[in-house]
Amino acid sequence: MSLTITLTGTGGAQLVPVFGCSCAACHRARQNHTYRRQPCSAVVKFNDAVTLLDAGIPTLMDKFSPGDVQQFLLTHYHMDHVQGLFPLRWGVGDKIPVYGPPDEQGCDDLFKHPGLLDFSHTVAPFVVFELQGLQVTPLPLNHSKLTFGYFLESAHSRVAWLCDTAGLPDKTLKFLLNNRPQVVVIDCSYEPRAQTPKNHCDLSTVIALNEIIGCPRVILTHISHVFDQWMMKNPLPTGFEAGYDEMRIVLD
Repeated sequence: MSLTITLTGTGGAQLVPVFGCSCAACHRARQNHTYRRQPCSAVVKFNDAVTLLDAGIPTLMDKFSPGDVQQFLLTHYHMDHVQGLFPLRWGVGDKIPVYGPPDEQGCDDLFKHPGLLDFSHTVAPFVVFELQGLQVTPLPLNHSKLTFGYFLESAHSRVAWLCDTAGLPDKTLKFLLNNRPQVVVIDCSYEPRAQTPKNHCDLSTVIALNEIIGCPRVILTHISHVFDQWMMKNPLPTGFEAGYDEMRIVLD
């Protein structure tokens, strides 16, 4: 059974194009929609089950019908990762499980008025759980709000989803070194910088991390218009590629 991950969004909270910006990357995205970036998120398919990895796209109800999605898997409760849940919760039908970190505050009134969403599925760092045969390990990340990445593993596939983060905690880095993902999808919001920015990675940080992890395929996401401008003029190192909206990653 193959594991398929479709990147439904590869931008940050600003998106691309950025409102009011006339930089080369934003101009290109307005002219050609393939360069647009929605909020960072993905669709994970395994064993005929569909998991939405984060829910920042506002039009989730237009993209999916009742029964299409088995569960949500949230990295954290910042608005650009959960805003699609606000209208969806008022739907009718069966409850939809929502897995995520133990954040008592959550986002706005989602916990107080969950509607058809079931937020009782709180996960813990490095404690493995299963989604329709897919093994999932929550990995702590470095962000301004409690945030987990996820290690997705089947008999033949190992993928690490690491967003949003600025560098990686030592225990997470050690886990990845020991478990050797075939693909890493990682926050890379900015062009190479001398120091890791607050809350999000730059390319220099991601390259340094992968020198330790040793993953053969690193896909960059949570990309800003600033980094897009840089990539319009500079190539990425071998083994690194910029994710784009609707990119499909298939592991057999």
